[in-house]
Amino acid sequence: MLSQKARYALRALYVLAARPPGSTALIGEIAKEAPAPRKFLEQILLELKHRGIVHSQRGKHGGYRLGRPADRISFAEVIRAIDGPLALSPCVSVTAYRRCDDCPDETACITRGVLLAVRDATADILESRSLADALTPPKRQRRATHPAD
Repeated sequence: MLSQKARYALRALYVLAARPPGSTALIGEIAKEAPAPRKFLEQILLELKHRGIVHSQRGKHGGYRLGRPADRISFAEVIRAIDGPLALSPCVSVTAYRRCDDCPDETACITRGVLLAVRDATADILESRSLADALTPPKRQRRATHPAD
């Protein structure tokens, strides 16, 4: 399940991604537009800064900005930075693998096969979607017209 912290992180990044490239936003502006609690957002942006997802700048034109273009920041990267591995179990994690404490033989584990499939499908979707994708309005589908009977 996506944590509230990850939701705030994504909202803050949407605010920054919607601005002209290279422009900065003050924490108060981000908190208002996100909307997210300012103090909590400070912690979140610090974590994102350590991962290179955002940069901060001091001074008159200071604030936060994206660390790279929005089309190069995936949902998977943000979620991993805030919530940790995407996998539901450590034995199927790519980034934080470890054998389950109560598993006598993971090669014979029936549950592991299903969790691997879930991890792969989740990662495929989240790694293929960027902040820029989220900000792009979906294309309207044309309605099929059927002649009257």
